[in-house]
Amino acid sequence: MSDEATRRNRALLRTAAIVCICAFLFGFAMVPVYRVVCEHVLGVKLGAGAASTAGLVEDTSRTVTVQFVASVNSKLPWTFVPEVTSVDVHPGKLTEVWFDAHNLSGAAIVGNAVPSVAPSNASLYFNKTECFCFTEQVLQADESRRMPVRFFVDPRLPKEIRELTLSYTFFANEAATQRLSETALSPRAAGRSLATTD
Repeated sequence: MSDEATRRNRALLRTAAIVCICAFLFGFAMVPVYRVVCEHVLGVKLGAGAASTAGLVEDTSRTVTVQFVASVNSKLPWTFVPEVTSVDVHPGKLTEVWFDAHNLSGAAIVGNAVPSVAPSNASLYFNKTECFCFTEQVLQADESRRMPVRFFVDPRLPKEIRELTLSYTFFANEAATQRLSETALSPRAAGRSLATTD
């Protein structure tokens, strides 16, 4: 092999290594970026904990209807549906609803759910204390899972808003799915698999 071909191969290997490192770092960077987009662009508050609900007083004088919409990106072979399509809540009351996801494929897949609230001017008043959208969701081949969402509507929601829609779209997290696949196929994982079958 000539020196020129060797130099080209080394340059190609360096480029491939840089791309792999960048893809790996991008996967880790997605969580804080996702939180920033949700909180500052979409106006969806993530992880409002018990401290946020402690001082709330339930407003029993009014009722708000919260509708639920679920969808999956075309690249993700899952089904994803809410167990109820809507609930009537009093502002300030902590409410729990459930969503069902099922992996239709023959392999483990990592997905991320992206939420949105409509109308947009109401999103600042919709607070989730627990949500599957906060983290990556791993579904094994043909696995089904019930996933909770706990939320409250801020009593300061403008009086004219009587209906909200919480929408989720699940996307395939291809980088995380690739890492999961590589981990499952690693020699160490294979060794553990052999050890458990002996």
